[in-house]
Amino acid sequence: MSTHVQKPGWFTVHVLNRSVAWLTRRGLSVWGSRVLAVRGRKSGEWRTTPVNLLTVDGQQYLIAPRGHVQWTHNMRAAGGGELHLGRSVEEFTAAEVADDDKAPLLRAYLKRWKAEVGVFFNGVGPTSPEAELRRIAPDHPVFRITVTNRR
Repeated sequence: MSTHVQKPGWFTVHVLNRSVAWLTRRGLSVWGSRVLAVRGRKSGEWRTTPVNLLTVDGQQYLIAPRGHVQWTHNMRAAGGGELHLGRSVEEFTAAEVADDDKAPLLRAYLKRWKAEVGVFFNGVGPTSPEAELRRIAPDHPVFRITVTNRR
């Protein structure tokens, strides 16, 4: 498994992520944003981070543009979590997508959010050849989520 991680800078952590999370918690989705809540694999405490929810062919996915970050490790351990948008909460289970199946999902993600996250994909974009998407697939965890409860 790849160990690729691109840590966010101060501005992203303290301004961008907080702003998007604040708006999302108030019910304003910014281009599909949700606040992901997942239990910490060591502490068992809820951890939150803003994410972009991708829908392809009626299936929903979470993609980690920065690579194998903390929420991806926690997701593997917990097997699911919650997506928050305002007062709406969707509980879900998560299944990791195999590297060989990621290319069309990465392409769809980049089509939607390249301006926001394209820098994390090492020059690969939505119009890149399939071989390039396959090359970067191990660096970007993808989870198919299945909603199990809405509240």
